[in-house]
Amino acid sequence: MSDANGVGKGALRVAFGGDEAAFELKEILMAHARALGFEVMDFGTYNAEPVLYPDVAVRVAQAISAGEADRAVLVCGTGIGVAISANKVRGIRAAQAHDTYSAAKARSSNDAQVVTLGARVVGPELAKNIVTAFLETEFGGGASVDKVSRIRDYEREFFRD
Repeated sequence: MSDANGVGKGALRVAFGGDEAAFELKEILMAHARALGFEVMDFGTYNAEPVLYPDVAVRVAQAISAGEADRAVLVCGTGIGVAISANKVRGIRAAQAHDTYSAAKARSSNDAQVVTLGARVVGPELAKNIVTAFLETEFGGGASVDKVSRIRDYEREFFRD
């Protein structure tokens, strides 16, 4: 399986990050991604001590933007805060998903590089299925190309250096 950049499933670099509220879920999801054959990168938190989730989410998003990672999974209590934070980085499309359909559509229709989940919203088994759907779905192109292009146009207009 290859993505639009020619990266094979085994070579796909997936960055993970989250806060203390989702530390256990992050650990479970990293193990799951490794078992699926993906390369896993851990951006923290590394324990259950409190951290500011925006710091973790932005570091992960910057790794995607810099080409150090291909996709990412971010977790916090609800998945909302990390999505908002990651979307502050130019070029990042982070989508919150609490079901497999939304996770797959985030990739196939919106070319999202980041999926976010809430540890207080979804259980570990569903979270694994969501991550699998996200990581194994490719951007579909077609009618979505113009929509994603328009998102990029707005980003160029509103993200000024």
